[in-house]
Amino acid sequence: MTETYLANGDEVQLFELAFQRRLPVMLTGPTGCGKTRLVEHMGLALGRPVVTISCHDDLTSSDLVGRFIVAGGDVVWTDGPLTRAVKAGAICYLDEVVEARHDSLAVLHSLTDHRRTLYLDRADEVVPAPETFMLVCSYNPAYRSSLKELKPSFRQRFVTLPMRYLPPDREAEVIVAETGVDLAAAGRLVRCATAIRMADEAFHYEPPSTRVLVTAAHMIAAGADEIDAAEACVLAPLSSDGAITEGLREVAAASLADADSTSSTR
Repeated sequence: MTETYLANGDEVQLFELAFQRRLPVMLTGPTGCGKTRLVEHMGLALGRPVVTISCHDDLTSSDLVGRFIVAGGDVVWTDGPLTRAVKAGAICYLDEVVEARHDSLAVLHSLTDHRRTLYLDRADEVVPAPETFMLVCSYNPAYRSSLKELKPSFRQRFVTLPMRYLPPDREAEVIVAETGVDLAAAGRLVRCATAIRMADEAFHYEPPSTRVLVTAAHMIAAGADEIDAAEACVLAPLSSDGAITEGLREVAAASLADADSTSSTR
């Protein structure tokens, strides 16, 4: 089924304006709030392919731009995903860029200022970015390690678009559109997730994303009991600490009980 993107503010318009002015964009917000989906949506809307790079501790600059390899007895240069994206005039999306090493991100500097150029020192090549190329990064500032903060000088190179979870009724719409589950069940899942998100500060965990609600709804649509689906897809992945899980279970149960009492009085 086609993935659904519902705007949650002016992020679509600002993204498009940044594209028109050839400016890089940084998407920030909690896990599963729609950052990746926005990039995919904008790729379709702007008619540009999206090259996604999942950032991690071991990501090197060579992994991004390319390297020499031995092929058939010859040493040849092979472009990395960043280089391919620049040459194709694509949208290059660095997901969770905060996870990458700082020295690896240095290759992005010349693409995020007036030069809009990628320098391949080892290949002795200079690649100017076409007008259709766009660099987009994302990360979750609320849950990054204190040892993995982006430098202010790096963040200031980007137009930053803060993102958040959809309002409950619209989040339920996404769940219904993607899974075919009925609206009442989707609403109960969202109510459960909202209660858990509000308890975030007390339990210190990463809150449930729209993504896990869609997964739970798929299970319900396939015939699973709602409580079992919520337990397996929403609660269980949040923490391996039994005490925290039990506390979250009580929060979820209370929210669902409130939903039942509200619907019974209508």
